Amino acid sequence: MSKFPHLNEIAAGYLELDNDARIVKIRSDRWIGYPKAKSILTKLEDLLTYPRTQRMPNLLLVGDTNNGKTMLVNRFCKAHPAEDNPEGNGILAPVLFVQAPPVPDEGRFYNAILELLFAPYRPSERVDKKQFQVLKLLKYVGLKVLVIDEIHSILAGNLNRQRAFLNVLKYLGNELQISIVGVGTKDAFRALQTEPQLANRFEPVALPRWEFNKDYLRLLASFERMLPLRSASKLYETSLATRLFSMSEGYIGELARLLNTAAVYSVNEGIEQITPKVLDNIDWKSPSERKRQLDRVL
Repeated sequence: MSKFPHLNEIAAGYLELDNDARIVKIRSDRWIGYPKAKSILTKLEDLLTYPRTQRMPNLLLVGDTNNGKTMLVNRFCKAHPAEDNPEGNGILAPVLFVQAPPVPDEGRFYNAILELLFAPYRPSERVDKKQFQVLKLLKYVGLKVLVIDEIHSILAGNLNRQRAFLNVLKYLGNELQISIVGVGTKDAFRALQTEPQLANRFEPVALPRWEFNKDYLRLLASFERMLPLRSASKLYETSLATRLFSMSEGYIGELARLLNTAAVYSVNEGIEQITPKVLDNIDWKSPSERKRQLDRVL
């Protein structure tokens, strides 16, 4: 039997490291396949295997900031990296992840894609030439799914520019016969409604904040198994779980950062577990408290 039954095998192995190296492991990204995330990943995999048709299905992943959207789509993208093309000189890239420009600008959007593909280009080049180059390259690499993060940035422009940018997405989808996955806040859904024809092609999928229920307690248990601390914290016990839920307000990104901060503190102080006293001492402010603090300053 393991000396550390509260940990999985990898986390238990990290206990052999010195504290500095162990803290690096604590702060590293970790993936927990909770049911909602698995359901969304299945939808993304379906898009990847969907046959090319004139009207490809798209997906809009909507959720609050810091609630795990980007990590989820990154998980999907990492599962399908670019690879050598045995029948050509280039690569095959079935999935591409790009961040939307901060304003709905077609030229900047093409720039971002060309940079991801390490393609030479001149930023001052005419947009139609960039578009031609992007289409040619995306066909060449065999793209099937284009993931666009922060797609709610479309709203940063006026209505005409929003519509023009959405038409670009529609054109890419039609011309390349690819699926587009938009990732953003609730504003992303509002942005797409300005172009009804395109909106009808996007299936909205919500990634809601967590509720305090059995799934949340299982999530805490999963976190505990991955945090390399020598003593069991029992994060899933009601009193501690309630405190963690209140401090993170149901955002999984906040919860991950909170647990990392508490774990690092406990390692540095030789406590080796997350306790209410540790949570008292890490100077943590919930998202609402931070917002109120910022509002007072501004």
